[in-house]
Amino acid sequence: MSSLFEQRKQALEAEYEALISRRNEKLPLGNGIYDRYRYPVLTAQHAPLVWKYDFNPETNPFFMERLGINAAFNPGAIELNGRFYLVARVEGNDRKSFFAIAESANGTDGFRFWDHPVVLPETEEPDVNVYDMRLVKHEDGWIYGLFCTERKDPAAPPGDLSSAVAQCGIVRTKDLRSWERLADLKTKSNQQRNVVLHPEFVDGQYAFYTRPQDGFIDTGSGGGIGWGLSASMENASIENEVIIDHRQYHTIKEVKNGQGPAPIKTAKGWLHIAHGVRNTAAGLRYVLYAFLTDLNEPQKLTHAPGGHLIAPEGEERVGDVSNVVFCNGVIARENGDVFLYYASSDTRCHVATTTVDQLLDYVLNTPEDPLRSYACVQQRIALIDKNLQLTSV
Repeated sequence: MSSLFEQRKQALEAEYEALISRRNEKLPLGNGIYDRYRYPVLTAQHAPLVWKYDFNPETNPFFMERLGINAAFNPGAIELNGRFYLVARVEGNDRKSFFAIAESANGTDGFRFWDHPVVLPETEEPDVNVYDMRLVKHEDGWIYGLFCTERKDPAAPPGDLSSAVAQCGIVRTKDLRSWERLADLKTKSNQQRNVVLHPEFVDGQYAFYTRPQDGFIDTGSGGGIGWGLSASMENASIENEVIIDHRQYHTIKEVKNGQGPAPIKTAKGWLHIAHGVRNTAAGLRYVLYAFLTDLNEPQKLTHAPGGHLIAPEGEERVGDVSNVVFCNGVIARENGDVFLYYASSDTRCHVATTTVDQLLDYVLNTPEDPLRSYACVQQRIALIDKNLQLTSV
């Protein structure tokens, strides 16, 4: 065995173990709504070395990377038996994404990928790319994974190698190890991304949050977070799709918006985390926002705080697709703690921790966007005057 091979192997193994065992630190103060952490919980460097390197010195004398990993981001999240699991979108250097499960004892650090990525069964029309799985423990007893399945657009003109058709793929499992592939969701929309399953039956049917689009990137004349019902999951089909959270001019969601993870059930209603997109001179800017819907009618919006909940900060603004935060995984524990997993710039994954009570206080008591600069100023002056009265006593 060459000395170079062994030196590189030992150094990389030590570096990997140091990364996995590094303790995460809660950042001081914060905004009172949630706490950020110093380090990402998942990065490309968290991928096991055996995924990337040929460990045979005869065929890889330089201990050279053979199958590189570009990013680890946009994970679905679930807690089982007191352990935290992220089903991450892992992207190879070849730009293909796949799913892999990382496990942690505390939810803020120590995430270690399982030995093998998820083996996702294909349909009769194979996926070219898959990504952004939302995990839901449904009251029917299954854990469902809804994800985006992407295939080349057959109607694209010759030479157009970027146009795609995105639809909602569906799998289910009981243990995160064996996955059953179901038929893709059928709707009347040309494209479907960011589809999420509601965790309970509604009127005896399966309920979905959707995001209809005219094109792969452009929402067209519609868009927004949709809602629809299906009688089954085996051949899920939505006949009537209605928008429950619309896009709005000159707001954080003027270009498009989509449901993040499945909503959290609370005493005050269903608590939602979503993403909103606006256009800037530097390109699209993705942020997260929150809203509340009725406990008995989950499609009925009741509270919508103005502005963003989380926007990219510092290193979060830099990556493959810069100035982006995205969330499709939240864990709400029985004790009221909430772990919100969000990716930054399509590159890495972070965690923010809070509680159900804090999030409810935020959505119930934060004013809505009044939609005009003058009204926004009046809203802020009212807060200033109230505080001046309190501080002058």
